[in-house]
Amino acid sequence: MMRTLAAAGVVMLGTALVGCAGSGSAKPVAQASDAQRAALLDRVKGLAGEWDMLDDSGAVIGKSRFSVSSNGSSVRELMFMGTAHEMTNMYHMDGSDMVVTHYCAEGNQPRMRAKAAGADRIPFAFESVTNLKPGGEYMGGLTLVWEKDGTVRQEWVTFKDGKPQPAFSLRMRRGA
Repeated sequence: MMRTLAAAGVVMLGTALVGCAGSGSAKPVAQASDAQRAALLDRVKGLAGEWDMLDDSGAVIGKSRFSVSSNGSSVRELMFMGTAHEMTNMYHMDGSDMVVTHYCAEGNQPRMRAKAAGADRIPFAFESVTNLKPGGEYMGGLTLVWEKDGTVRQEWVTFKDGKPQPAFSLRMRRGA
């Protein structure tokens, strides 16, 4: 019985992986030009590496790591690495928009979308959230800001009961 279940699992995994390679049955979506895609995604890809997360006084409060994944089509950010509060952000393109899904330590998964970017920032607006508990808080907005001194600021907006809470920022500098 166990061998049969294990074999079935391998077949199902193999089928799922083949589906990721593309079956040709999905309908095409509007795609950004190569230049538009490169400009947004490459900006976030440029964050690849280790970062120190700083409080307002400049003290290190945690570590973050960005890594490019999935043949260059996504970027994974690990925040507060190695702590009980570790979280993941996944950035990828959806047509001409960039999407980020925040896998929160609260157990919910808000999804935010950036339709445009400025010279020094990418603003993401709330789109949806999964696994939200009644009365729970969730991240409902993120802006990535590239500072002239080489640091990057994450401006976060949380929501509780559908109402925005006071915004907060995390600054990051390249780790040593």
